[in-house]
Amino acid sequence: MTTVSRHDHFPRRDERRRDCIRRAASCLDARWRTADGLPGGLRVAMAAVADEPPAAALAALAPWLADTGWLSRRLGEAVAQLAAEPFASPPLRPVGGGEGAGGLLLAEQAAVRLTLRIQGFERHERPSATARFVPGAAAIRFLATGGASIRRHHVAVSAAEEAGAFTAAAAAACQSEAARPLVDGESLFLDTARESFTLADASGDILFLELAVQPPSPLPVRAYDVASGRLVHLASARRDASFRQMGLAVLRAFGRRDAAPLFAAEIESGDFAARWAAMRELVALDPAAAMPHLARMAAADPHPEIRRAATATLALYSPAPACGRGAGEAHAALDRSARRARI
Repeated sequence: MTTVSRHDHFPRRDERRRDCIRRAASCLDARWRTADGLPGGLRVAMAAVADEPPAAALAALAPWLADTGWLSRRLGEAVAQLAAEPFASPPLRPVGGGEGAGGLLLAEQAAVRLTLRIQGFERHERPSATARFVPGAAAIRFLATGGASIRRHHVAVSAAEEAGAFTAAAAAACQSEAARPLVDGESLFLDTARESFTLADASGDILFLELAVQPPSPLPVRAYDVASGRLVHLASARRDASFRQMGLAVLRAFGRRDAAPLFAAEIESGDFAARWAAMRELVALDPAAAMPHLARMAAADPHPEIRRAATATLALYSPAPACGRGAGEAHAALDRSARRARI
């Protein structure tokens, strides 16, 4: 017998009410999509600059940040729907969360994304210890600062590194400015491959619009320790590679050795960060199946630091361990070899 919680008021047995909830969300979504697809609409404006350089795309879309009347109307419609039906589901897609600012995806077209982000106030919260740099550009308008201060960070990136010759060993250190008060309505325009920021000292929630253009790039996403300026983490800048990496991590966690061909396929990726991430997961999942791929990577990978990491990992796993070795132990060993190889 199923026991229904007294706190569970969702109308599971009221099909008519649930149908009304679905239809209301669908109608609102259709109205917004129609408006965005008309001449002068947001989706049309994004599509028109989808192939433009990031800076040019931001300049063309700047009016959507400067005048937020359209956003106020859209949020007002969503709030009205919730006021009429507490279990309503307005067509607003949540994004982010975790250590970063969460929020709502307002529009997306190819490499262009517009999001409304909120960084919730937490008393005694420590400032972020890392600054993150993502290939592309962003325009940001702060709608509410919560009394926060902003600290900007900069890192040099050469044209050769941006074109695919990036190595952790040769990476420039991150330089950080002094913190200063953030101003309501302030706007930032960032070359996000080279510029970043962190927020601190807030006494309330921080709300901002972020218009980002992040085309696929051979330059990885990089995280730097703010205190030392040292590079601490690399990841693929390609969203499709990131999604595949998450999928491989799930397969590894569930011990799906039958999925080894999927790991092997990603090891052939043209993105060096994606190749190494897939190799780490495959070694943790099934070291015996990984060894031939790891040996080829050590001998012939086009990226010098991947070759060094693979060589160091081969030394750790020679002779190959039994497949029963724990994934946690395998990942720890891979992290050690990656640090030694400086990736």
